[in-house]
Amino acid sequence: MSSKSEAIQEKLIPGVMKFANSKIIMAVKDGVILSMPLTIIGSLFLLVQNFPFPTIAKWQAFMNGVFGPNWQLPFNQVNMGTYKILALVFAFGIAAQYAKNEGCDPISSGILGIVCFLVVSPTSVAYKVGDAIGAVKLKQAFSIADNSIIPTDWTGTKGMITAIIVGLIVGYVYSLFINKDIVIHMPEGVPQGVVNAFSALIPAAVLVIGSAVVFVIFHVLGAGTFSEWVYKTLEIPLQGITDSLGGAIAIPLIISFFWWFGIHGAALASGVMQAIYTANFTANQDLVNKHIALVASGAGRNAHIIAQQFQDNFVVLGGSGITFGLVLSMILFGRSQRCKTLGKLALVPGLFNINEPVLFGFPIVLNPFMFIPFIVVPLISGLLTYLSIYFGLVPCFTGILAPWTTPPIISGLIVASWQGAVLQIVIMLISTAIYLPFFKAQDKIYVAQEKQGAEVEGNGVDM
Repeated sequence: MSSKSEAIQEKLIPGVMKFANSKIIMAVKDGVILSMPLTIIGSLFLLVQNFPFPTIAKWQAFMNGVFGPNWQLPFNQVNMGTYKILALVFAFGIAAQYAKNEGCDPISSGILGIVCFLVVSPTSVAYKVGDAIGAVKLKQAFSIADNSIIPTDWTGTKGMITAIIVGLIVGYVYSLFINKDIVIHMPEGVPQGVVNAFSALIPAAVLVIGSAVVFVIFHVLGAGTFSEWVYKTLEIPLQGITDSLGGAIAIPLIISFFWWFGIHGAALASGVMQAIYTANFTANQDLVNKHIALVASGAGRNAHIIAQQFQDNFVVLGGSGITFGLVLSMILFGRSQRCKTLGKLALVPGLFNINEPVLFGFPIVLNPFMFIPFIVVPLISGLLTYLSIYFGLVPCFTGILAPWTTPPIISGLIVASWQGAVLQIVIMLISTAIYLPFFKAQDKIYVAQEKQGAEVEGNGVDM
């Protein structure tokens, strides 16, 4: 490793690790992860509901003929119970994880996260003539009274950033009161559950009253609610900045650049971007549920391109750096015993997008030979994926997710139909072509080292 690389590492890593391990990032990352079971289960139901074989329309017509016109009703209920409450899960999870990391009761903090989120969010919906509430069509326009309804747009897609803000504030305030011992004390012998409940009373009162004050302020100013203000001023701009060609460049660069120094770049990117990813694909799914065609470019653009699938199934295809091409190079063209053996060992994990054996065994981390392909390959993948969706060659991502461990081609088929699978094949071929010359240079060094080692051993020299 060169002195320049060592200098960069010494300056970069402490700051990055401090950021990645900060209370805020840890709470957001661990809190948002709690939503994973919901998105995976919801995705499975969406996949069955919108199975692309031979086309979605023909599949749904077939299901209508077999199970009747209402066969989608339970699937819609699952969608409502998973994707439509993700903001509530975020608020609970982030507040709970923050408190847990501070050594406080996470359940009480999580519940307060949900309560405060609902207090600062919309609780009424305006309807016009012809709109339906359930199965009843309205004959005149009216607005449902406050507190009689919780719009699922705000507990789902539109409430993601608000949930993060509220969850962090609640977790911080709750932990502050508990750790400063500003609580109601109970006598000894009282069950711990009761102690936790009474300990939460004072911070709960402060947080709920504070949330109510925030609600009143925004109501008096005519700005709607805090959630609506955050959505307009923060969430929409953040979606626009990240869901762009610049985002398609920055995300792969960040992941690979930090991984080259041994820092888990994919986890770092997900920790920062998870809420935006989720907001983007759930917004797309909302349009699909309303039977609105997704448009990724032009004046009529209504869909988001960069979502969870963009990172999980294309930017880190085969693992961070898209090293599956390197594994194929080792198997097909490796001359050194080290590379032949490592290629065979890394093949199966690579099929499930696990490439730590390559990152640390080849190695790629801090290896100057591998820096260029490790950066360039995912960058090309990000640009190719973005442009393919932008120009309509690959369909936009919806709420259908494939876990990051899903093998290539299968994951592409699940999240973006056959076009996604073809794109993944193209990316893997590009990966192999780019890695190959750099691999050969490294492999040549390993062959020479092995030859030298064999000669030394043959001469009876003790290594």
